[in-house]
Amino acid sequence: MARIRVGFTSTTRHMVGVLPTPKFTDMEKTQLATDRETGEPLYTVTVFAMEDGAAEAIKVTVPKSGLPNGLNVGAFVRPLDLFATPWARVFNGQLQDGIAYRASGLEVLAMPAPTVADEPSEIAA
Repeated sequence: MARIRVGFTSTTRHMVGVLPTPKFTDMEKTQLATDRETGEPLYTVTVFAMEDGAAEAIKVTVPKSGLPNGLNVGAFVRPLDLFATPWARVFNGQLQDGIAYRASGLEVLAMPAPTVADEPSEIAA
């Protein structure tokens, strides 16, 4: 599968939406997912990627060692070594596809300075 490095602009911000949860390899949630090379447990973190007035929730897989202490909902983070891997499969005769995101870790950042819209019409938009 193709792994694509994900780049960001200088104005891109990432905010934690859901705290890390263990990743499982089966629907019954009996087998924890682990890194193929290190055997380290993997976690999924929902992050809001915000850029140019839009936000998108993405689920990022991170190894346990890449999760910083003090990670809270609403914390601003920087995904380290973020890659996107497109995937597709047929399940029960239906095509399913998506993008899997994987980072080596998350770095907690200071809260960015608030910005204010210049015109009242920009706030309503």
